[in-house]
Amino acid sequence: MSLDGTYDDGNIFARILRGEMPAARVFEDEHVFAFMDVFPQSKGHTLVIPKHSRARNLLEEEPQVLSELVLGVQRVARAVRAALKPDGIVITQFNGAPAGQTVYHLHVHIIPRWEGVPVGRHAGGQMADAEELKALAQQIAAQIT
Repeated sequence: MSLDGTYDDGNIFARILRGEMPAARVFEDEHVFAFMDVFPQSKGHTLVIPKHSRARNLLEEEPQVLSELVLGVQRVARAVRAALKPDGIVITQFNGAPAGQTVYHLHVHIIPRWEGVPVGRHAGGQMADAEELKALAQQIAAQIT
């Protein structure tokens, strides 16, 4: 898909927000929803999405929604750091298929990194075990302040 298009209410993240699909919930407030990526690039790979948005990417979003999203990302990234003690954290966001975007609902990836441990391919690999994701989500959620 290109950078332009129409928001699809049937995308997986919209369905998660409506409760139609399961997700290992990490954090939720009035602005954002954070949950574990089911195709993680590393242990603890977490996604943060705006709850009240029909933006497909960052370029389409309103400044106020972006402000709340970034604050949510920071809050969750701090919890990931406290819970998992990574050596570093990649925070990334893709816009358009050529950039790697696969779900067309604005979202941000929080990917913990450890020295010497390779990171998996974006949107590739095997689906993670649901129980492991749930346990990680609880471990991270316990560190949310």
